[in-house]
Amino acid sequence: MAQLLFDTPTPLQYFAALVADDRQFSQLEAAVAIGQDAEPGLDVQGVLADIDALAARLKQRIAADTAPLQRLRYLNRYFFQELGFAGNVNDYYDPANSYLHRVLATRRGIPITLALIYIEIAQQIGLEARGVSFPGHFLIKLKMPQGEVVIDPFNGRSLSRDDLDERIAPYRRRHGLFDEAELPLGLFLQTATARAVLARMLRNLKEVYRGAEDWSHLLAVMQRLVVLLPDDWEERRDRGLVRAELGDVGGALEDLRVYLAEQPGADDARAMAARVDELSAAGRPPIH
Repeated sequence: MAQLLFDTPTPLQYFAALVADDRQFSQLEAAVAIGQDAEPGLDVQGVLADIDALAARLKQRIAADTAPLQRLRYLNRYFFQELGFAGNVNDYYDPANSYLHRVLATRRGIPITLALIYIEIAQQIGLEARGVSFPGHFLIKLKMPQGEVVIDPFNGRSLSRDDLDERIAPYRRRHGLFDEAELPLGLFLQTATARAVLARMLRNLKEVYRGAEDWSHLLAVMQRLVVLLPDDWEERRDRGLVRAELGDVGGALEDLRVYLAEQPGADDARAMAARVDELSAAGRPPIH
């Protein structure tokens, strides 16, 4: 009998399959899969099972008739005190803070990765928890019988309306939004879509690796961003620029030409066209 051979998908192909359809989007699995760029052999299902085990340990302590507010108190005590999850204040820009398997191991992370683990445990114990792409700091909101509760996943603090207004004030000033009626606070507290959550995670890594000029790791992040956001032409442009740094002239030209074709009126169109000319000239064989 002939043996059937199946090709194992690459990490990028696996990620692409996870994010292909918004109707069947496995947010947590896709978020964990980002860690395969740091550890290609990462067992994504094993990490998910570890998170399930943390949730199961708490769930077995909670009676079926426990009120939502009491469940929330149990969760906060368990997550922030017993398990010891907290923000990595000593090395905020460590790329490990953006890889869920590392956050799970060290119990240190940034708001968005801490929030993803918290939300999963919350949902498994019967709470309605969602992520919020608040400007400058990812937050968690929980729907309770008494109303919404907003929590800072960095330290477990429950945030009042005054706290949130204070946090949003710098954003309003930077964008000239002095009239709160124009953009009410509730607009900034909308649930983040799974695609938006992953984009924020990847863009955090993008800034870390770009700042360190770590082009190979940055390219891996850019590959995922282009897969995740195929119509975001600026991400395609940025991948092209990274490819150029790594000497992939053909790949760089392809990306930059697509960007210029899709965004001919962009503010940087002239600069990108000059970069294309530069790369094209560099790629031509010398004349003898």
